[in-house]
Amino acid sequence: MRSSRAEMAGAGEDEAAPPPSPLDRQQPMEEAAAAARRSRSEHHHGVADGPSFRMEDLPAEVQPVIISLLPLKEAVRTSIVSRSWRMLWTFHCDLCFHGPDDSKFYTADQHSAPIKRAKFIETVNLVIQQHSGIGINKFSITCGMHKEYADHLDRWIQFAASSMANIIDFNLKKNYLPLEFHHFPLEALDSQGCSFVQSLFLASVSIKPNSVISGFTILRRLVLEFVKILGDFPGLLAKCSGLEDLEIIGCYGVDNLIVPHKLDKLQHLLIAGMDIQMVEFHATDLAHFEYIGRVIPIVLHGCSKLEKATMKFNGTKALAHAFTAVPGILPVKTLHLQSFISEYAQVSWSFLFLFTS
Repeated sequence: MRSSRAEMAGAGEDEAAPPPSPLDRQQPMEEAAAAARRSRSEHHHGVADGPSFRMEDLPAEVQPVIISLLPLKEAVRTSIVSRSWRMLWTFHCDLCFHGPDDSKFYTADQHSAPIKRAKFIETVNLVIQQHSGIGINKFSITCGMHKEYADHLDRWIQFAASSMANIIDFNLKKNYLPLEFHHFPLEALDSQGCSFVQSLFLASVSIKPNSVISGFTILRRLVLEFVKILGDFPGLLAKCSGLEDLEIIGCYGVDNLIVPHKLDKLQHLLIAGMDIQMVEFHATDLAHFEYIGRVIPIVLHGCSKLEKATMKFNGTKALAHAFTAVPGILPVKTLHLQSFISEYAQVSWSFLFLFTS
């Protein structure tokens, strides 16, 4: 009975209560929708109440700097994210291109190498056509290129020069004989009327330096690998008054590396695999000297600050030669000396030792 009375009482109360208005039903629905929108916004931006970040809110000169922190390929992809970002990649400061090398021709992948090279050339040409050419820090080409691609190479060199890139790398990666090197025109880097190159790396090209070229006064790093050197190389170095790092590896075309001019800021000198008769430098600030090759006279003038010397000679007289024929290394703090002796020479020395003892 109590239950029945309660049910009846409840039914009476329901009948007595006024029905909810449409406005009362609509208000909770609107609040729920607003809460859902806030939740989606917070999930998208990651911050509940903070302002959303947009690249467009940054100063125009800052936006390309941020895009340049990405690799070039990723920076180009950002152009499809927003219409306002479409041209940001054209101010990317580092244009580095890596393509196939000639070693592909000696592998099972030899048939695809020409296709990849053609695609690489197309990509580089497309990028330099659309790039603004402003604010370039580094321009780098690494790809095995043949002589028939000279037009493309000259176009890329001219772009690097006209854009006044601070760092220029050209590595054509020759791995076959005969070595038909593409000529790299150093005078193109001198055509802007001012010095702008701070680092120059050249591999598998030919150069013809002369003392007239004066566009390397702020050059700090010069690396030449397997470069055919024609002309006045010491005269070129005389123009590099700010040179701090000089590496000459496997180059040919010069009989001696005798540089009568002072390179007062040179700190690191590496000479390796050179068929030369003598090395002579004036470098008062030289701190690290490296030499790899056959036993030859090496004269280092005024190198009182030399801290480390690494020399690897071909022959059995390396130790004696290091201290008698290279007097400039006597003040050195750390000396690494290594000698490459053939098996025939080792046997000869063994017989000589047995005979004398």
